[in-house]
Amino acid sequence: MSSSSIALRELQRDLENKANDLSKLQKDIAKNHQVRKKYTIQLGENELVLKELDLLKEDANVYKLIGPVLVKQDLAEANANVRKRIEYISAELKRLDGSLQDLEEKQHSKREAILKVQQRIQSHQAGKAKA
Repeated sequence: MSSSSIALRELQRDLENKANDLSKLQKDIAKNHQVRKKYTIQLGENELVLKELDLLKEDANVYKLIGPVLVKQDLAEANANVRKRIEYISAELKRLDGSLQDLEEKQHSKREAILKVQQRIQSHQAGKAKA
């Protein structure tokens, strides 16, 4: 077996590995988008609850669903809980945005690496065809 066919086989193996890595990155990006969508929906729901709580008078009855039971809750406590939840969800969204940006940068560099390997394979095959 010639050294050029061994080199070509190595390049193809490298290309396959990089393509698998790219596929994994794309799955991670899709998962990130899914989780981000879920948090965005939760944020909207909690902001709506906060607006509703702000409309209530101080002496209004507020109930919290715990399992199958509605439990009476203090309005200030309910307000604080919802604000804390909004704060947490916003922080998670910010973290997910950072993670998504990192994944997209990795995806871009992986695509560039794949293109370089493909070009090397093509030039290798073109050199072999001339010989």
